[in-house]
Amino acid sequence: MSITAGRTGALTGIGAVMLVLIGGCSAIEAEPEVEVVRIAADLELSGDLSHLGTVYRNALELRVEQVNEQDLLRSNRRLELVVRDNRSDAAVASANLNDFANDPSFTAIVSGACWRCLESALDLLGDSGIPTISLAAPDAVVFPVDERRNVFKLGPNAQHVADALMAEVAKAVPAQDGTLALITTDDEYGQDGVDAIVNAAGHYDINIVINQRVAGDGGGVLTVVQEIASYAPEEAPGQFGQTEPGQTGPNAVVIWGLGNATAEVAASLREVGYSGPLFLDPSAAYDLFTGSESNVLNGATMIFVEALVIDEVIATSPAKAARKNWFNSYTARYGTYHAPSSFAADAINIIVDAINQVDTTDRGALRNSLESLQGDGFTGPLRMTPENHSGVLPQGLVAVTVRGDRWRLSG
Repeated sequence: MSITAGRTGALTGIGAVMLVLIGGCSAIEAEPEVEVVRIAADLELSGDLSHLGTVYRNALELRVEQVNEQDLLRSNRRLELVVRDNRSDAAVASANLNDFANDPSFTAIVSGACWRCLESALDLLGDSGIPTISLAAPDAVVFPVDERRNVFKLGPNAQHVADALMAEVAKAVPAQDGTLALITTDDEYGQDGVDAIVNAAGHYDINIVINQRVAGDGGGVLTVVQEIASYAPEEAPGQFGQTEPGQTGPNAVVIWGLGNATAEVAASLREVGYSGPLFLDPSAAYDLFTGSESNVLNGATMIFVEALVIDEVIATSPAKAARKNWFNSYTARYGTYHAPSSFAADAINIIVDAINQVDTTDRGALRNSLESLQGDGFTGPLRMTPENHSGVLPQGLVAVTVRGDRWRLSG
């Protein structure tokens, strides 16, 4: 009896151990599989806009890597980024976006700097329901909203930029009857600038005495510059570019546009002797990180987001600390900081936040989540609403000025 009982106890003990081992193996095998969340990116990696597309790709890849390393996407999910080159060509972009939209494995799309590329596929994107984050500048990316329900933009609205820009212009021109020359590119973004600056100027006693368009590649600049150089008020002319009565030329010049026009206009103005203040829209930072243009841009003021000069800002909040970390991480990886990189990184950030909020990768649920998004991104405070799909808030804009070979906070 005792031997039998002993053997039985031993078997029972062995059985218990085996059950534990088997149970442990089952637990390991039953661990949920990692869900891969696929994000598509249609970017300009070659062609006219390749300088921007390359920055966006670098930023997207770095941010996806960080999200996965830090497990920022909850519920055992990981991001996978698939990038295609649209060659700065709307037809190629349309084909890319068609493939992405019709592939149910993709949760969202990030589109690049080319507005025409996105425009070519708006109907398709709407039909597919896939949320699309655009890095293009024109307001038409997201307006009218009822025709762009699935499209969101990470960039400031033109009117917010113009309001901030004209506040800076007002500091630099005479208190009464100040004069301004406005030069914009001959495209949708340039028209945004015309409409917004004219509206903002109405809040100040500033007269827009010259309002001209140039081609994005700089075509037509000479004619416009000559018009500025020959402008003279009715009073006796003084020194070109001065800001007191009797000057020759307007008190200030605003340059607003995409492409090479900003550098061409600035250089041409300096060549004809204009020494007055220059004011630039945010796209100037996309092509110009001063460098060889630092002489002609010295003293120029631009409206941008704080991320461009975050290394000068004291990290007084977790959001500012996160922006500094992004600045440092990007600079360490790529050798220098490129101004547009924060917008691309925030495209990933808002997708991650939206998925975490609804705990699903369903396209419709994600779109609805994006439409109610608010928080702090690398570009500053962000907020989307059903009436406004452009996320950057006006309080996130700052004035920066070229000093030496780089942009610095104004003042």
